[in-house]
Amino acid sequence: MGKIRLMDEPLSNKIAAGEVVERPTSVVKELVENAIDAGSGTVEVLLEEAGLTSIHIIDNGAGMDSEDALLSFSRHATSKIENEHDLFRIRTLGFRGEALASIASVSKVTLQTSDGISGTYVHLEGGRLIDSRPNALRKGTDIKIEQLFFNTPARLKYMKTLQTELGHTIDLMNRFALSYPAVSFKLVHDGKTLLQTSGSGEIRRVLADIYGVSIAKKMIPFEGESQDYKVAGYTSLPEITRANKNYISLFVNGRWVKHYAIATTVHRAYHTFLPLERQPITVLNIEGDPYLTDVNVHPAKQQIRLSKEKELMELIHQTIRQAVSTAVRAPVIEQPKPKKKAYSPSSQLDLWKTSATVNEQKVTEQTAYTAPYTQQNPIEQSVTEENPVSNDTSNEYSPGQQGMEESPQFPELEIVGQIHGTYIVAQSADGFYLVDQHAAQERVKYEYFREKVGQADAMERQSLLLPLTFHYSRDEALRLQDNLDSLAETGVFLEVFGDSSFIVREHPTWFPKGFEQEIIEELIEQVLNGNRADVKKLREDAAIMMSCKRSIKANHYLQKHEMEQLLVDLKKADQPFTCPHGRPVIIHFRTYDVEKMFKRVMN
Repeated sequence: MGKIRLMDEPLSNKIAAGEVVERPTSVVKELVENAIDAGSGTVEVLLEEAGLTSIHIIDNGAGMDSEDALLSFSRHATSKIENEHDLFRIRTLGFRGEALASIASVSKVTLQTSDGISGTYVHLEGGRLIDSRPNALRKGTDIKIEQLFFNTPARLKYMKTLQTELGHTIDLMNRFALSYPAVSFKLVHDGKTLLQTSGSGEIRRVLADIYGVSIAKKMIPFEGESQDYKVAGYTSLPEITRANKNYISLFVNGRWVKHYAIATTVHRAYHTFLPLERQPITVLNIEGDPYLTDVNVHPAKQQIRLSKEKELMELIHQTIRQAVSTAVRAPVIEQPKPKKKAYSPSSQLDLWKTSATVNEQKVTEQTAYTAPYTQQNPIEQSVTEENPVSNDTSNEYSPGQQGMEESPQFPELEIVGQIHGTYIVAQSADGFYLVDQHAAQERVKYEYFREKVGQADAMERQSLLLPLTFHYSRDEALRLQDNLDSLAETGVFLEVFGDSSFIVREHPTWFPKGFEQEIIEELIEQVLNGNRADVKKLREDAAIMMSCKRSIKANHYLQKHEMEQLLVDLKKADQPFTCPHGRPVIIHFRTYDVEKMFKRVMN
């Protein structure tokens, strides 16, 4: 008895601060959200020493009267919700009623605010009210947070370097600017302006402010709608990539959220358009009935639960993939212009980097070019990891056959020659092009195998004179026995042969000659590694794998007619600009930029 007691309010506020106020960025987030909820058109954030010394935020929002100004620092004080019903239809960024009380408990706060009728001045230290009086001020709120964590020194030990802490705040303010382009945001650190947006309402202008004009020009708009959700935003052309998903900015009803499944869906929409391990720059706005979203998941309000999630993921995937498929072209190599170095507080801030890197595939195998067996209709928008193949078998192709629809985006090219037996050089009216011959034939063969591997019910088979035998451990054999049907849908027809062995008596006629056993082994390995439940993913991986096997490699010299045939085949591909691994197939050098390099033109 007597062991349980009620905590006093200062102690409970400090505990709450541990959840809400993790670092200076957390304070900025809560206060800027309040400014946006108050209808502000301009928000200024002034920092000293990354916010540890001072965070000063000025807005022109609705402001507060004296009674609300004092009450706002009480625990669980909120103007956003009144009852339980409101909690499931939240339309504001803030709603918990903990932020100001928590912030005030671990800092020194000066608040000046006016609702346009009267102004109020309030000063608190460590959560204790020090001063409150009438104050003249224009409509809006001016709040200054000083000496953050001054009374909780243990928290200061967990702060990173000033550059790292500032980097978090820059990232946060960029997200606010992207989510609310009609609000003018300004971020100043130690007297230096790091971000300033116009508030014009144009997302592309905000993209230019954050990433630079050259990248903003290469962002593709998209929009789509289902019964319950609307999605819209901008996403980068495949030539603009980053190393991680941090550049995929997700907003649900105006709130920046982190959602792994949505970010993964965005990346999946770029299937075969991006190199491995590269990510796009994307700004995705999702609108839906607040009743479909649960934002009351975590004190930081960055996690969210969604109803009808599968419907939303399909909408995002199809909308972005369609936009990218339509807009993709050969990357243009432009003459670089002198740049002013952007301010970057830390090398960790990849946000300010504007170059994309593509890993070159190392290849040495010598194989002559042969025309593909078939070409399929333009159905790229329906090809995903979930729906990777077409069942359309109406168009058979042989070298020289006409009648296939050519890509309208593909340029008219005249062969000039070949570099190092690896790159085809071709010219057009607007410059010259380099074509990676291996990547080009990979794309052509991938589209052929993608169609073939999907025709499980009509596979033409070739019997083997001597069956192929495969041996596995007991546990692997049991897993394979459970997935014989899945393998059969990719052309691998396994028969049980003893306790842990299997034989293959036949395989599809279109398996690359000489690579039959290797392909079967790799497909079996994929099943053993966990792809067994996703037949469509297995088919897609099979098509990509087979497209690599006998495509032309580097250091292989082609005759002119072979180069011409390859470009004819490539032009008939659904997506001729990237290989199945997302590497570029063709790169454009404009005549104007070449002339600039040789100083034939000077502007």
